[in-house]
Amino acid sequence: MRNGLKPDLIERVLGAKPKYTLDELEAKYPPRQLQDGAFVTRFAPSPTGYMHLGGLYSALIDYKLAKQSGGLFLLRIEDTDTKREIKEAVDIIINSLAEFGIKNDNDDIYGPYYQSQRKDIYHSVAADLLARGLAYPCFLTQEEMDAIREKQKLNGLATGIYGEYARDRDISEEEIIKHLDNGETPSIRLYSTGNPDVRIFCKDAVRGSISVPENNEDIVLIKSTDRLPTYHFAHLCDDHFMRVTHVVRGEEYFGTVALHIQMFRMMGWTLPSYIHTATLDKIDDETGKQRKLSKRKDPEANVEFFLQEGWPTESVIDYLGNILASGYEDAKMKGQVKSFWDYELRPKKIPMSGSLFDMKKLEWWAKEYIAKLPVDELVGDVVNWAKKYGNDDNRKQVLNVDYLTSVLSIERDNPKRIRKDFITWQQTLQEVSYFWDFLFMPNKEYQYNTDTLREFLNTFDINDDKDTWWNKIVAVATKLGVKNGDVAMNLRVAVTGRTNTPDLYSIMQVMGENRVRMRVEGEIK
Repeated sequence: MRNGLKPDLIERVLGAKPKYTLDELEAKYPPRQLQDGAFVTRFAPSPTGYMHLGGLYSALIDYKLAKQSGGLFLLRIEDTDTKREIKEAVDIIINSLAEFGIKNDNDDIYGPYYQSQRKDIYHSVAADLLARGLAYPCFLTQEEMDAIREKQKLNGLATGIYGEYARDRDISEEEIIKHLDNGETPSIRLYSTGNPDVRIFCKDAVRGSISVPENNEDIVLIKSTDRLPTYHFAHLCDDHFMRVTHVVRGEEYFGTVALHIQMFRMMGWTLPSYIHTATLDKIDDETGKQRKLSKRKDPEANVEFFLQEGWPTESVIDYLGNILASGYEDAKMKGQVKSFWDYELRPKKIPMSGSLFDMKKLEWWAKEYIAKLPVDELVGDVVNWAKKYGNDDNRKQVLNVDYLTSVLSIERDNPKRIRKDFITWQQTLQEVSYFWDFLFMPNKEYQYNTDTLREFLNTFDINDDKDTWWNKIVAVATKLGVKNGDVAMNLRVAVTGRTNTPDLYSIMQVMGENRVRMRVEGEIK
């Protein structure tokens, strides 16, 4: 173990005097006063692009575990990668979560919740490590580190700064001062005492007890370029001082467990419980093999896709919840719970292997959800979507809410025959587009029996009840010597442009006599 640095040298290494002592930080961010068993979770995305579906999946686990335990869900923005940061990404993250019913419990006491605004905390903890000889200033240039890695690769060794390759690991104070006097800015590295031949144990809430080799790499804690922390060091400081109890993250972070255990132990802090979740996969359309959802290949990887296309957010949550908890679908179908928010998520039931995301299965969840919506809620959701995400035609469709309500009410009054042809709000408006003249597309391929259309118009009266209306269709069929269904199909296509629609009588009632006559006459001429 190297000797720690003196306060004046620590100040020069960090570029400023540490603002806090560790005791002051402990007092500033005290343990939270929550009931026993309450989870404090955090979703910690980087604002470097759109909101990935895997992020929503992880946030859902965080939020559900926190809320069902009487705990707190925090949103922490990991914005220390300034080169990749996208200005509007934070708003996208916050708005996306809110659209899916996930709201954070951030407060003023344990904030700020942007890592770029917590620099004083990181530097104060780094100062403590420097003072105790558990960290050191490193003056290796990028070129020197690249050369080290190439040499390691040639020798078949693990790459990184460790052991004999950590040139500044035991640098003297005189050498540190010389580098500083030359105007060099160091990074701050962990002084690792780990031995990869030794295994350490940690409990994963999903996988149970796991063992991993100790970390021996002197990872960077504070970067030389912008003096901001790396992910690993920020993770250590923030999870401790925000008093996070459970860390939910993807299985790709499993390799960092040993490092994080080491750092928490160095600080004498309680290690949070880890929950490493499986990646969201899909079946590749070309190969038929299972692979990770791809930002480049899969539009559904972007959460914005579901908002723009009008997928009911509740159905997306239901489907993701069913991936997380295989028993959820059965419980909902039996009426034991109304939504995933009512279902208890048990960490041990979270899948450990690749979770398959299937758009066809999501369609089923969406159909089930919309089919059970009261008409007024269905109309409200469609209107809200059209105003926010729809095109000009969609917005015209929702101008007359009374007409839209009549359209969407068709075949929704029989609980034994629930209509399940609506999937998204966008598709719902497309499905019923023929009700609006400016969107109606006459069917130019259908071979009409125009005699049936003429005979129908001769006796058509919009005030007829359904039995009378049908008897008139039977009369036309009898007179012309055709099947009843042929008369009805001719009318269906003439009025809607389609061969498959809901109840034709109801459609005509909603359209009104003038529109029905105009469309039928248009196919006779």
